[in-house]
Amino acid sequence: MEDFVAGWIGGATSVIVGHPMDTVKTRLQAGTGYQNTLNCILTTYKKESVTGFFKGMSFPLTSFAVYSSVVFGVFSNTQKFLTQYRYEESNSSSSLSDLFLASMMSGVVSVGLGGPMDLVKIRLQMQTEPFLKANLHSKPRSKDLWNRPMYQGPIHCMTSIVQKEGLVGLYRGANAMLLRDVPGYCLYFIPYEIISEWITPDNDTTSNPYTVWLAGGIAGAISWGTATPMDVVKSRLQADGVYNNKYKGVMDCISQSYQKEGFKVFFKGFTVNTIRGFPMSATMFLGYELSLQILKGNQTVTNP
Repeated sequence: MEDFVAGWIGGATSVIVGHPMDTVKTRLQAGTGYQNTLNCILTTYKKESVTGFFKGMSFPLTSFAVYSSVVFGVFSNTQKFLTQYRYEESNSSSSLSDLFLASMMSGVVSVGLGGPMDLVKIRLQMQTEPFLKANLHSKPRSKDLWNRPMYQGPIHCMTSIVQKEGLVGLYRGANAMLLRDVPGYCLYFIPYEIISEWITPDNDTTSNPYTVWLAGGIAGAISWGTATPMDVVKSRLQADGVYNNKYKGVMDCISQSYQKEGFKVFFKGFTVNTIRGFPMSATMFLGYELSLQILKGNQTVTNP
Protein backbone atom coordinates (compact mmCIF):
# COMPACT_ATOMS: atom_id res chain seq x y z
CA MET A 1 0.00 0.00 0.00
CA GLU A 2 2.90 2.37 0.75
CA ASP A 3 4.02 2.09 -2.89
CA PHE A 4 0.62 3.28 -4.14
CA VAL A 5 0.52 6.24 -1.72
CA ALA A 6 4.09 7.27 -2.51
CA GLY A 7 3.33 7.00 -6.23
CA TRP A 8 0.35 9.31 -5.78
CA ILE A 9 2.52 11.94 -4.08
CA GLY A 10 5.26 11.64 -6.69
CA GLY A 11 2.71 11.95 -9.50
CA ALA A 12 1.12 15.10 -8.06
CA THR A 13 4.47 16.87 -7.69
CA SER A 14 5.58 15.91 -11.20
CA VAL A 15 2.42 17.39 -12.77
CA ILE A 16 3.06 20.76 -11.16
CA VAL A 17 6.62 20.78 -12.53
CA GLY A 18 5.93 19.36 -15.98
CA HIS A 19 2.50 20.59 -17.11
CA PRO A 20 3.54 23.87 -18.79
CA MET A 21 6.03 22.11 -21.06
CA ASP A 22 3.56 19.26 -21.55
CA THR A 23 1.12 21.79 -23.03
CA VAL A 24 3.82 23.02 -25.42
CA LYS A 25 4.69 19.43 -26.36
CA THR A 26 1.07 18.51 -27.05
CA ARG A 27 0.42 21.53 -29.25
CA LEU A 28 3.62 20.97 -31.24
CA GLN A 29 2.85 17.31 -31.85
CA ALA A 30 -0.81 17.79 -32.73
CA GLY A 31 0.22 19.83 -35.76
CA THR A 32 -1.56 23.13 -35.19
CA GLY A 33 0.81 25.37 -37.14
CA TYR A 34 3.62 26.12 -34.71
CA GLN A 35 7.04 26.48 -36.36
CA ASN A 36 9.14 25.23 -33.44
CA THR A 37 9.28 25.04 -29.66
CA LEU A 38 10.12 28.71 -29.12
CA ASN A 39 7.39 29.82 -31.54
CA CYS A 40 4.85 27.67 -29.70
CA ILE A 41 5.87 29.13 -26.33
CA LEU A 42 5.74 32.73 -27.57
CA THR A 43 2.45 32.24 -29.45
CA THR A 44 0.79 30.59 -26.47
CA TYR A 45 1.95 33.37 -24.16
CA LYS A 46 0.88 36.11 -26.60
CA LYS A 47 -2.62 34.70 -27.13
CA GLU A 48 -3.36 33.23 -23.70
CA SER A 49 -0.75 34.69 -21.30
CA VAL A 50 0.78 32.46 -18.61
CA THR A 51 -2.55 30.74 -17.93
CA GLY A 52 -2.39 29.15 -21.40
CA PHE A 53 0.42 26.89 -20.26
CA PHE A 54 -1.71 25.55 -17.44
CA LYS A 55 -4.81 24.70 -19.49
CA GLY A 56 -6.34 21.45 -18.30
CA MET A 57 -4.01 21.18 -15.29
CA SER A 58 -6.70 20.66 -12.65
CA PHE A 59 -7.69 17.34 -14.16
CA PRO A 60 -4.20 15.76 -14.45
CA LEU A 61 -3.26 17.12 -11.04
CA THR A 62 -5.82 14.79 -9.51
CA SER A 63 -6.03 12.05 -12.12
CA PHE A 64 -2.32 11.71 -12.91
CA ALA A 65 -1.59 11.35 -9.22
CA VAL A 66 -3.91 8.32 -9.16
CA TYR A 67 -2.39 7.10 -12.43
CA SER A 68 1.16 7.33 -11.03
CA SER A 69 0.02 5.62 -7.86
CA VAL A 70 -1.18 2.63 -9.87
CA VAL A 71 1.88 2.54 -12.17
CA PHE A 72 4.41 2.65 -9.33
CA GLY A 73 2.32 0.33 -7.17
CA VAL A 74 1.98 -2.25 -9.96
CA PHE A 75 5.67 -2.03 -10.84
CA SER A 76 6.88 -2.39 -7.27
CA ASN A 77 4.50 -5.20 -6.32
CA THR A 78 5.08 -7.11 -9.58
CA GLN A 79 8.82 -6.79 -9.02
CA LYS A 80 8.49 -8.06 -5.45
CA PHE A 81 6.27 -10.94 -6.55
CA LEU A 82 8.69 -12.05 -9.27
CA THR A 83 11.69 -11.77 -6.94
CA GLN A 84 9.95 -13.74 -4.21
CA TYR A 85 8.80 -16.35 -6.72
CA ARG A 86 12.34 -16.84 -8.02
CA TYR A 87 14.35 -16.54 -4.82
CA GLU A 88 11.67 -16.97 -2.12
CA GLU A 89 12.81 -13.66 -0.63
CA SER A 90 11.06 -10.37 -1.42
CA ASN A 91 14.09 -8.25 -0.45
CA SER A 92 16.52 -9.93 -2.86
CA SER A 93 17.95 -7.92 -5.75
CA SER A 94 15.80 -8.07 -8.87
CA SER A 95 17.22 -9.47 -12.09
CA LEU A 96 17.05 -7.55 -15.37
CA SER A 97 14.30 -9.88 -16.59
CA ASP A 98 12.24 -9.15 -13.46
CA LEU A 99 12.59 -5.41 -14.05
CA PHE A 100 11.67 -5.87 -17.69
CA LEU A 101 8.50 -7.85 -16.93
CA ALA A 102 7.44 -5.48 -14.13
CA SER A 103 7.96 -2.49 -16.45
CA MET A 104 5.90 -4.11 -19.20
CA MET A 105 3.10 -4.84 -16.75
CA SER A 106 3.11 -1.20 -15.63
CA GLY A 107 2.89 -0.08 -19.26
CA VAL A 108 -0.12 -2.29 -19.99
CA VAL A 109 -1.97 -1.24 -16.84
CA SER A 110 -1.17 2.42 -17.46
CA VAL A 111 -3.12 2.43 -20.73
CA GLY A 112 -6.30 1.04 -19.20
CA LEU A 113 -6.34 3.71 -16.52
CA GLY A 114 -4.42 6.54 -18.18
CA GLY A 115 -5.98 6.48 -21.66
CA PRO A 116 -9.15 8.42 -20.76
CA MET A 117 -7.20 10.75 -18.45
CA ASP A 118 -4.67 11.59 -21.14
CA LEU A 119 -7.43 12.09 -23.71
CA VAL A 120 -9.27 14.64 -21.58
CA LYS A 121 -6.02 16.45 -20.73
CA ILE A 122 -5.04 16.76 -24.38
CA ARG A 123 -8.53 17.84 -25.51
CA LEU A 124 -8.48 20.64 -22.93
CA GLN A 125 -4.93 21.66 -23.84
CA MET A 126 -5.84 21.87 -27.52
CA GLN A 127 -8.69 24.35 -27.06
CA THR A 128 -7.08 27.40 -28.61
CA GLU A 129 -10.03 28.63 -30.65
CA PRO A 130 -13.71 29.35 -29.92
CA PHE A 131 -16.33 26.96 -31.28
CA LEU A 132 -17.52 29.14 -34.17
CA LYS A 133 -14.05 29.97 -35.53
CA ALA A 134 -12.92 26.35 -35.55
CA ASN A 135 -16.14 24.66 -36.56
CA LEU A 136 -17.97 26.82 -39.07
CA HIS A 137 -19.97 23.93 -40.53
CA SER A 138 -21.44 22.83 -37.20
CA LYS A 139 -22.83 25.82 -35.36
CA PRO A 140 -24.24 25.40 -31.85
CA ARG A 141 -27.94 25.99 -31.39
CA SER A 142 -27.50 29.00 -29.14
CA LYS A 143 -25.60 32.07 -30.36
CA ASP A 144 -24.18 32.76 -26.90
CA LEU A 145 -22.14 29.55 -27.25
CA TRP A 146 -20.46 30.56 -30.51
CA ASN A 147 -17.45 32.20 -28.90
CA ARG A 148 -16.98 29.65 -26.14
CA PRO A 149 -14.52 26.75 -26.18
CA MET A 150 -15.86 23.32 -27.11
CA TYR A 151 -15.38 22.01 -23.56
CA GLN A 152 -16.15 23.92 -20.35
CA GLY A 153 -14.03 21.66 -18.14
CA PRO A 154 -12.86 18.06 -17.62
CA ILE A 155 -16.27 16.69 -16.64
CA HIS A 156 -17.99 18.38 -19.58
CA CYS A 157 -15.22 17.15 -21.88
CA MET A 158 -15.61 13.55 -20.71
CA THR A 159 -19.42 13.55 -20.93
CA SER A 160 -19.28 15.17 -24.39
CA ILE A 161 -16.94 12.47 -25.67
CA VAL A 162 -19.16 9.70 -24.27
CA GLN A 163 -22.31 11.27 -25.76
CA LYS A 164 -20.67 11.68 -29.16
CA GLU A 165 -18.54 8.53 -29.42
CA GLY A 166 -19.67 6.24 -26.61
CA LEU A 167 -17.41 4.78 -23.92
CA VAL A 168 -15.01 3.54 -26.61
CA GLY A 169 -14.35 7.19 -27.46
CA LEU A 170 -12.53 7.60 -24.14
CA TYR A 171 -9.89 5.18 -25.45
CA ARG A 172 -9.13 7.00 -28.68
CA GLY A 173 -5.40 6.58 -29.28
CA ALA A 174 -5.13 3.70 -26.79
CA ASN A 175 -3.27 1.48 -29.30
CA ALA A 176 -0.68 4.17 -29.87
CA MET A 177 -0.44 4.75 -26.13
CA LEU A 178 0.17 1.03 -25.59
CA LEU A 179 2.95 1.05 -28.20
CA ARG A 180 4.44 4.07 -26.46
CA ASP A 181 4.11 3.06 -22.82
CA VAL A 182 5.16 -0.60 -22.79
CA PRO A 183 8.66 0.08 -24.17
CA GLY A 184 8.58 3.53 -22.57
CA TYR A 185 8.31 2.18 -19.04
CA CYS A 186 11.03 -0.37 -19.74
CA LEU A 187 13.26 2.58 -20.64
CA TYR A 188 12.04 4.40 -17.54
CA PHE A 189 12.38 2.01 -14.64
CA ILE A 190 15.35 -0.05 -15.87
CA PRO A 191 17.70 2.93 -16.53
CA TYR A 192 16.66 4.35 -13.15
CA GLU A 193 17.67 1.14 -11.39
CA ILE A 194 20.93 0.84 -13.31
CA ILE A 195 21.96 4.48 -12.87
CA SER A 196 20.97 4.49 -9.18
CA GLU A 197 23.08 1.43 -8.51
CA TRP A 198 25.97 2.81 -10.53
CA ILE A 199 26.23 6.20 -8.78
CA THR A 200 25.37 5.00 -5.25
CA PRO A 201 28.47 4.33 -3.11
CA ASP A 202 28.92 0.69 -2.07
CA ASN A 203 28.69 1.54 1.63
CA ASP A 204 25.50 3.60 1.23
CA THR A 205 22.43 1.54 2.20
CA THR A 206 19.81 4.27 1.86
CA SER A 207 18.48 6.28 -1.06
CA ASN A 208 20.36 9.56 -1.34
CA PRO A 209 18.06 12.39 -2.55
CA TYR A 210 20.63 13.64 -5.06
CA THR A 211 21.11 10.12 -6.44
CA VAL A 212 17.35 9.63 -6.77
CA TRP A 213 16.91 13.04 -8.41
CA LEU A 214 19.74 12.54 -10.92
CA ALA A 215 18.89 8.93 -11.80
CA GLY A 216 15.18 9.75 -12.11
CA GLY A 217 15.87 12.75 -14.32
CA ILE A 218 18.18 10.86 -16.68
CA ALA A 219 15.74 7.94 -16.87
CA GLY A 220 12.90 10.33 -17.68
CA ALA A 221 14.88 12.07 -20.42
CA ILE A 222 15.77 8.70 -21.99
CA SER A 223 12.22 7.36 -21.77
CA TRP A 224 10.44 10.43 -23.10
CA GLY A 225 13.02 11.08 -25.80
CA THR A 226 12.78 7.60 -27.27
CA ALA A 227 8.98 7.57 -26.94
CA THR A 228 8.57 10.73 -29.04
CA PRO A 229 7.59 9.10 -32.41
CA MET A 230 4.69 7.13 -30.95
CA ASP A 231 3.87 10.00 -28.60
CA VAL A 232 3.32 12.18 -31.68
CA VAL A 233 0.87 9.65 -33.10
CA LYS A 234 -0.93 9.27 -29.78
CA SER A 235 -1.25 13.04 -29.31
CA ARG A 236 -2.62 13.52 -32.83
CA LEU A 237 -5.17 10.74 -32.43
CA GLN A 238 -6.34 12.07 -29.08
CA ALA A 239 -6.44 15.71 -30.21
CA ASP A 240 -8.37 14.62 -33.29
CA GLY A 241 -12.05 15.13 -32.62
CA VAL A 242 -11.92 18.38 -30.67
CA TYR A 243 -13.56 19.99 -33.70
CA ASN A 244 -13.01 17.66 -36.67
CA ASN A 245 -12.03 14.03 -37.29
CA LYS A 246 -9.09 13.36 -39.61
CA TYR A 247 -7.65 9.99 -38.63
CA LYS A 248 -9.16 6.50 -38.79
CA GLY A 249 -6.53 4.84 -36.63
CA VAL A 250 -2.83 4.48 -35.81
CA MET A 251 -1.67 3.49 -39.31
CA ASP A 252 -3.83 6.14 -40.99
CA CYS A 253 -2.42 8.79 -38.66
CA ILE A 254 1.16 7.65 -39.40
CA SER A 255 0.47 7.61 -43.15
CA GLN A 256 -1.21 11.03 -43.30
CA SER A 257 1.38 12.63 -41.05
CA TYR A 258 4.25 11.25 -43.13
CA GLN A 259 2.69 12.26 -46.45
CA LYS A 260 2.07 15.83 -45.32
CA GLU A 261 5.14 16.55 -43.20
CA GLY A 262 7.73 13.88 -43.91
CA PHE A 263 9.69 11.67 -41.53
CA LYS A 264 10.67 14.59 -39.30
CA VAL A 265 7.08 14.89 -38.08
CA PHE A 266 7.62 11.90 -35.79
CA PHE A 267 10.26 13.82 -33.87
CA LYS A 268 8.13 16.88 -33.24
CA GLY A 269 8.48 17.78 -29.61
CA PHE A 270 11.61 15.64 -29.17
CA THR A 271 13.51 18.50 -27.55
CA VAL A 272 10.57 19.43 -25.32
CA ASN A 273 10.00 15.80 -24.39
CA THR A 274 13.61 15.24 -23.43
CA ILE A 275 14.02 18.51 -21.52
CA ARG A 276 10.65 18.16 -19.81
CA GLY A 277 11.32 14.51 -19.01
CA PHE A 278 14.26 15.32 -16.75
CA PRO A 279 12.69 17.63 -14.11
CA MET A 280 9.32 15.90 -14.27
CA SER A 281 10.75 12.42 -13.69
CA ALA A 282 13.37 13.65 -11.23
CA THR A 283 10.55 15.16 -9.17
CA MET A 284 8.45 12.03 -9.60
CA PHE A 285 11.11 9.63 -8.31
CA LEU A 286 12.27 11.98 -5.55
CA GLY A 287 8.72 12.48 -4.31
CA TYR A 288 8.13 8.75 -4.50
CA GLU A 289 11.30 7.68 -2.69
CA LEU A 290 11.13 10.29 0.07
CA SER A 291 7.44 9.57 0.68
CA LEU A 292 8.14 5.86 0.77
CA GLN A 293 10.90 6.32 3.34
CA ILE A 294 8.58 8.39 5.54
CA LEU A 295 5.70 5.93 5.18
CA LYS A 296 7.96 2.99 6.01
CA GLY A 297 9.53 4.76 8.93
CA ASN A 298 12.86 5.62 7.24
CA GLN A 299 13.58 2.02 6.39
CA THR A 300 16.01 1.33 3.58
CA VAL A 301 14.40 2.00 0.21
CA THR A 302 16.30 0.89 -2.87
CA ASN A 303 13.65 0.13 -5.51
CA PRO A 304 10.71 2.09 -6.93
